[in-house]
Amino acid sequence: MFKKILVANRGEIAMRIIRACRELNIATAAIYSEADSTGIYVKKADESYLVGPGPVKGFLDGQQIVDLAKRIGADAIHPGYGFLSENAGFAHLCQASGITFIGPSPQAIHLMGDKIQARNLAKQVGVPIVPGTEQAVTSADEALAFCRSAGYPVMIKASAGGGGRGLRVVRSDQELSASMDTASREAQAAFGDGSVFIEKYIDRPHHIEFQILADRQGNIIHLGERDCSIQRRHQKLIEIAPSLVLTPELRKEMGEAATTIARAVDYDNAGTVEFLLDQQGRYYFIEMNPRIQVEHTVTEQITAVDIVRAQITIAAGRPIEFKQSDVTLQGHAIQCRINAEDPRNNFRPVTGKITAYLSPGGIGVRIDGAVYKDYDVPPYYDGLLAKLTVRGRTWEETVSRMHRSLEEFVLRGLKTTIPFMEKIMEEPDFRAGRFDTSYLETHPDVFNYDEHIEPEDLVLAISASIAAYEGL
Repeated sequence: MFKKILVANRGEIAMRIIRACRELNIATAAIYSEADSTGIYVKKADESYLVGPGPVKGFLDGQQIVDLAKRIGADAIHPGYGFLSENAGFAHLCQASGITFIGPSPQAIHLMGDKIQARNLAKQVGVPIVPGTEQAVTSADEALAFCRSAGYPVMIKASAGGGGRGLRVVRSDQELSASMDTASREAQAAFGDGSVFIEKYIDRPHHIEFQILADRQGNIIHLGERDCSIQRRHQKLIEIAPSLVLTPELRKEMGEAATTIARAVDYDNAGTVEFLLDQQGRYYFIEMNPRIQVEHTVTEQITAVDIVRAQITIAAGRPIEFKQSDVTLQGHAIQCRINAEDPRNNFRPVTGKITAYLSPGGIGVRIDGAVYKDYDVPPYYDGLLAKLTVRGRTWEETVSRMHRSLEEFVLRGLKTTIPFMEKIMEEPDFRAGRFDTSYLETHPDVFNYDEHIEPEDLVLAISASIAAYEGL
């Protein structure tokens, strides 16, 4: 087993990795920027090191991170998600430097990192894919020919990334050229690769992803699925496990498709195979994420499998500790992403000081976070403040528990997604399990929520009003 792991990330995922290392009796080293020097993870790691320059570049400087790992005697690096987690060059640099990269091989990252290659591979092994171009589209004439053949609407997608960047839905010839240019520019800025391809747009699907684990002894299993259909701008907000729409037979078939794709690229470690499920119950492979996912907590809650611990032990050369037949899905789980965003203002990111913080508790309630009272939320990073995950025996119990937990959650000083999530938990279609990727567009009433106003906030507001009035 490893003696020391350098955690090449920040925030809640850094805390998650540090906790897993503690349970395995492995020392940890954190990296941080000056803008994030007060982060909890910086204090909780056994060692912490400033990287730079600036608030972001240090987290993206693979050579600096590897040199640091060698200097402090770390024998492995865990990249978390984002930053360098899907960078095949960084994984190769670790490998060449004699440091274990806790994730798949550089070859697997390279194959799965290019969505066109991944689509073609899935097709080769008999897994259904959404009809689309087999290569990157380089001309307007080529794009127009495909769109007229497949029929509108279509989706333009970045070849090299995800998270909703470099992605555009096109519904007519008139929109095509401008949308291609915009998607390509976004992809170039986000991933350093402006190539795009085009797929037929699947209307109102469920977004279903399967969590897989694969070891270096050739064992590959899945831990069931997550439904990530509640999204804004193709970025996930709420995740549930298991899906409410999969039958046991379809779960088995899609799970086998996921492991087939993983086996085809000689995959090892944790990963996620993502599908779209249409209104007729047909599924299509869309991509594979070769890393831990933000939403892994819901899978852990219904399987009792520690996925980060499994990542570490697999990277150390150990086999998976159980078989596919040992995996059982118990109850239901929901994760809500508590983001520093204003949902009513197109989910605009917000920053500021957290003036009060009290997380919910009770049976079946889990918090993954890295913020606290008086923490200044910096403007340089993703707005994820905490992940609230609850588990229950039934779907109804789980939704009610999440609603109660959101009511209890005190996080003041800036706007967050808490009251918005609370409104969704009250909405009849969500409570009945009737939702797909169009949910936010077809349910605008969920944006009509009441802000959480605490008594002391009300006193301050009244005092300010009185002072303003007397000053007239």
